[in-house]
Amino acid sequence: MGRERRRKHERHAAKRQEVPLHQLVGIVERAKSALGETDYAMLKTAIDTLAVLTQEIQAKGTSIERLRKLLFGASTEKTSRVVGDEAKTGATSSGSDAEKTKAPGHGRNGAAAYTGANKIKVPHAVLAHGDACPECQKGKIYPLSEPATLVRVVGVAPLEATLYQCDRLRCNLCGEVFTAPAPPGVGDEKYDETAASMIGLFKYGAGLPFNRIEKLQAGFGVPLPAATQWEIVERAAKLMEPAHDELVHQAAQAKLLHNDDTSAKILELGSSPSEETTDDDARTGVFTSAIVAENDQHRIALFFTGQKHAGENLADVLAERAVSLASPIQMCDALSRNLPGELKTIVANCVCHARRRFVDVVNDFPDEVRHLLETLREVYKNDARARERSLSPEERLRLHQAESGPLMDGLEKWLRAQIVERKVEPNSGLGEAIGYTLKHWSRLTLFLRVPGAPLDNNICERALKKAILHRKNSLFYKTQNGAHVGDVFMSLIHTAEINRQSPFDYLVALQRHHEEYSADPSEWMPWNYQQALTRLANGSPAPPG
Repeated sequence: MGRERRRKHERHAAKRQEVPLHQLVGIVERAKSALGETDYAMLKTAIDTLAVLTQEIQAKGTSIERLRKLLFGASTEKTSRVVGDEAKTGATSSGSDAEKTKAPGHGRNGAAAYTGANKIKVPHAVLAHGDACPECQKGKIYPLSEPATLVRVVGVAPLEATLYQCDRLRCNLCGEVFTAPAPPGVGDEKYDETAASMIGLFKYGAGLPFNRIEKLQAGFGVPLPAATQWEIVERAAKLMEPAHDELVHQAAQAKLLHNDDTSAKILELGSSPSEETTDDDARTGVFTSAIVAENDQHRIALFFTGQKHAGENLADVLAERAVSLASPIQMCDALSRNLPGELKTIVANCVCHARRRFVDVVNDFPDEVRHLLETLREVYKNDARARERSLSPEERLRLHQAESGPLMDGLEKWLRAQIVERKVEPNSGLGEAIGYTLKHWSRLTLFLRVPGAPLDNNICERALKKAILHRKNSLFYKTQNGAHVGDVFMSLIHTAEINRQSPFDYLVALQRHHEEYSADPSEWMPWNYQQALTRLANGSPAPPG
């Protein structure tokens, strides 16, 4: 009881009364006539010192909070978790979460979800179509359209091996040896296309290093050395290079491109990103850039690892853009290194980046942060409504102009009032967040003026998690060639995933039919390669152009 009482006292003592500094300055000025010059100067100095200390404490607190999130991560930045949901429910988020109950079957997958499972038809051992009903002895039984389905999951090695032991016979007179031929379909290659696809998925899709795959395989009695794995994926990447080049070409023609980058390391290049200099000729930083291109029906994810920034890699992609096309929309954060140099794009900045700056200072300014987050929440609800209705870019623009426009106008006026009316110190954590938002307001609100402009860069940040997962587990690439192989695999894997295609099947198809698809890679993209396989099986020619 004593410990709990002490904790309550500490929590109560931690609460402080917020007094704006400009009010304290006003009090001192009004008391100037009653104070001597020496007393006034000392009190004024104390107030100035308090202002500096307050700003430093807030800045340190914000930095510590950012470091904590960097080290341990934030489970969510939803408004209800950041500031609670008192305005709508009268209760904090923790209370509302406690009342939620999981739906029946939560976390379970139905039989329809197992699209890659082997399907075995099990006939009835006794009855057949047309037999007399054993129950009533009068009717006849017939098959139902849906069979009773059982799902059984077993564990196997990621890569299995089959030993073909071909008989060998020798003549006892002449000594000639006769070896049984290999079964049909068994080629000369020890590792087939499925092996390369599986290794690539584990390494570049799931972030599992070669040495861990080696240990996993050894445990199943199917050895697969790390050096052999590298040789396999390097050979496969060369076969799939034309498909990657075609993805780059088609991404260059997109209406909307997202880009961002994260740090990387290539031992061949020597230095870590922290040693980056401002001189381009002496740049030592290494980065993985992600570019996600969106057209009307498809999305393309591209990865580039090296010493170029995201904007420079985007410029390389846009160099293949048709000159007749209008400038694309580019979504990125406000860093200048994300811009493609002299190539013109219609730049939109990420609302979530600006929002996150306010989330970082919620402990010091809960009411102000709540106001901004709840306003942006309504804007995102409008965007979700547009997706649910499958609105065209023009229809979505009109919806945002009608519903989100007044909200954003009011938010801008409120943000400016905080600074102009000196409700917030410009150098405080909240003041810096407001300054950043107002500085980039035009690009943050592009979705209110240009059809198809997104609100945030989240799709690109999700793509970068592929590279971050690989960096977290494998730490580095050894050479620039190794980084390029990883970029090819990541680009093909993630493009297949975001177009809801099986990356494993896609990688296998590209390797098995590399001669056919090299003639026209555009017919072998993740969204249309299955039609190409069908035409190939039927002997039909590819469509013209």
